[in-house]
Amino acid sequence: MKILIDMNLSPEWEQVFDKHNIQAVHWTKIGAFNAPDIILMNWARENGYIVFTHDLDFGTALASLKPNPQV
Repeated sequence: MKILIDMNLSPEWEQVFDKHNIQAVHWTKIGAFNAPDIILMNWARENGYIVFTHDLDFGTALASLKPNPQV
């Protein structure tokens, strides 16, 4: 399992997941801090990551993705 930690959560989550042998990376190591949610969501999908977020509009961001024919 690979987890992408959203900007609205602390980078310290990487250490929490690491203790459980789960690969995790905070968005600040990947892209711009002010990147739109769609950029983050697309990166996660293209790279096989699950998004860990606290966004209240997560459903909207998820719905804005185009269907992935590989799924």
